[in-house]
Amino acid sequence: MDLLEVKNLTCGYNGTDVIRDVSFSIRQGEFLGILGPNGAGKTTLFRAVTGILRPGAGSILYNGRKIDEIPARELAREVAVLPQVLDVSFPFSVEEFVRMGRFARRGRLEPFGKEDEAAVDKAMALTEIQDLGSKILNHLSGGERQRVLLAQALAQEPKLMLLDEPTTHLDIRHQVEILGLLSKLNREGLTIAAILHDLNLAAEHCSRLIMLAEGTVAADGPVEKIIDYKLIEQVYKTVVVVKENPISGKPYVVLVRKDFLNEARHTPSPLTGEDRGGGDGKKRR
Repeated sequence: MDLLEVKNLTCGYNGTDVIRDVSFSIRQGEFLGILGPNGAGKTTLFRAVTGILRPGAGSILYNGRKIDEIPARELAREVAVLPQVLDVSFPFSVEEFVRMGRFARRGRLEPFGKEDEAAVDKAMALTEIQDLGSKILNHLSGGERQRVLLAQALAQEPKLMLLDEPTTHLDIRHQVEILGLLSKLNREGLTIAAILHDLNLAAEHCSRLIMLAEGTVAADGPVEKIIDYKLIEQVYKTVVVVKENPISGKPYVVLVRKDFLNEARHTPSPLTGEDRGGGDGKKRR
């Protein structure tokens, strides 16, 4: 079942299209990763899908209904949005900010109930921010703020979560833990679509990937199809090696320095004594 459907979407800024005729769907239970180099249109797509940017053409449907025709409060009960950056002008505490994730599930003057408290406590525990509860959001580090944003989204108890680079500002440990948490929630039934920069994190955690290039969908499919050196080199304009992770069996990408590549083209292999392939990519996997 398609939970979200994007049909022939075209949009941009000041009369200039950034994404053109983009179509894809997000099936219930998927963990979809959206990849692409800077300027490919990832953030523009995110803004359009989340209602921040009005499309020039095309449509976006949630459960078969046009997303701009669904009341905001109703949509917030179903879809949680985690932006890359959020400016908060008021000095909210972390706990206050996470509790705002429950607003769509309560009446305007309805007090917090046990169910609300439990959802907030669970979200803060999952993102390991219990000890930050009384701190002011704007006083936190970038990584801490990112975890607070995720906690607020989880407190909504959504069916679909849309994330724009959720590992931004996070160190290696928290990158792995946040993606691991999202994978766990996905296995428990949460549908997820995330814009990701790290190809290896995407390969490890996503069930399906979309590669954007120059405002269009360059490829859409399972991880093994997208994490392919030919496609990555075509889209990112750089040389890579794709190997198999010895632990998970998933593909992983190794970057190649240009100066090393130039030298290696004419250096015999220490194992075979043969030329390394002239940089044509035939031996890179």
